[in-house]
Amino acid sequence: MRRLLNTLYVLSTDAYLGKDGENVVVRVQDEEKFRIPVHNLEGIVAFGYTGVSPALMHLCAEHRVAISFLSPGGRFLGRVVFPTSGNVLLRKRQYAAYDSESHSLGIAKNLVVGKIANSRAVLRRFLRDHGQDGDKSEVEDATASLTRHLESAAQSRSLDGLRGTEGEAARAYYGVFNHLILEPTGSLEFRGRSRRPPRDPVNALLSFLYTLLTHDCVAALETVGLDPQVGFLHRVRPGRSSLALDLMEELRPYLADRLALTLINNRQVTAKEFIQKESGGVLLSEQGRRLVIDAWQRRKQQTVRHPFLKEDIEVGLLPYAQAMLLTRHLRGDLEAYPPYLLR
Repeated sequence: MRRLLNTLYVLSTDAYLGKDGENVVVRVQDEEKFRIPVHNLEGIVAFGYTGVSPALMHLCAEHRVAISFLSPGGRFLGRVVFPTSGNVLLRKRQYAAYDSESHSLGIAKNLVVGKIANSRAVLRRFLRDHGQDGDKSEVEDATASLTRHLESAAQSRSLDGLRGTEGEAARAYYGVFNHLILEPTGSLEFRGRSRRPPRDPVNALLSFLYTLLTHDCVAALETVGLDPQVGFLHRVRPGRSSLALDLMEELRPYLADRLALTLINNRQVTAKEFIQKESGGVLLSEQGRRLVIDAWQRRKQQTVRHPFLKEDIEVGLLPYAQAMLLTRHLRGDLEAYPPYLLR
C-alpha cells in the first residue's frame, strides 16, 4: 500500500514554499521555518495565499506530490497535480459505470448504506457510553430512524430516490448531533448543519475536517488511477471532485464527526479557537487549525481492523483501501463495492 499519511500542511498565510535540492523548504519573511525531503511527502496543503516557486512545482510533479491551495477557512481554491498515469482501461470502466444508471445506482447505494450505517454507529456508541446520563430518547428515536432509512437506501430504485433517502437520514443524524456534545454552551452549540459559510464553531470544525478528508480521498483516488471528478452518487459538475465526495460519505462519521466530538468534549477545542467574520461566517483561527491538524494526523496513525480486508491498517489508509476496493469492483473482481462499516 502506498501511504497517505505524509501530508505537509502550511498554515501561515505569508509563507513561501521553495526548493533546495530535493527538499521542500518553507520560508516566512525570508526566514527558513521548515524543510523536508520531497520523497517523504504524499501531498502539500496550503491554507491562505501561500506562494510556491515554479522550481518546487516541477520537483513535486516529478515525485508525484500534489499541491492543494485552500482559503484560510478551508475552501478549495486549486490544485497542482502530476501527469495522470492511471490505467486508461480502468478509467474507461469508471466512465462506463457512470453512464450506466443501474451501475451507478448499485455503487451509490452501497456508499449511502455505509454512510447511514456509520452515522447510526456514532449514535449507538454515544448511547452505549452515555445512555444512562439523563433522557436520551431523541437520540434513540434518531437511531431508529436511521435504521429505517438504511433499509430504504438498500431498496432504492433510482438515484434521485436514493439521494432523497440520504438527505432525510442526514437531517435525522444532524438533528440530534448537539446531544452528542456533553456540555454544550452558547458558543459551542450545534443548531443544525450550515456551510458556505459555517454559521457556528461546531459547523466550522466539521467543515474543516471534511475538507481534510476530501483532500485525502482525492489523493487516494488518484493513487489507484481513478478520476476523482467522476462520481456516482455525486454526479459530474465542473470543478467538483465528485468521486472524492462519494468516497468520503461513508468515512466522515467515523473519521471526522467522531474526532470533532472528541475535540469538543475533551475541551481540546474551545470558543477561543474560532473567528467570527463580519459576514456572519465562523472560521477556525490559525492556532485552531494547527490544533485540529495535529489531532487529525495523530488519528490517522492509529490502527483499525478493516472488516472486509480482515487486516489491521492505519486509519489514514482507509481512503486508499476503499479506493482500491472500488477499482476491484470496476474491474469485475468484486461483484459489488463493499463500504467501510463500523462495528
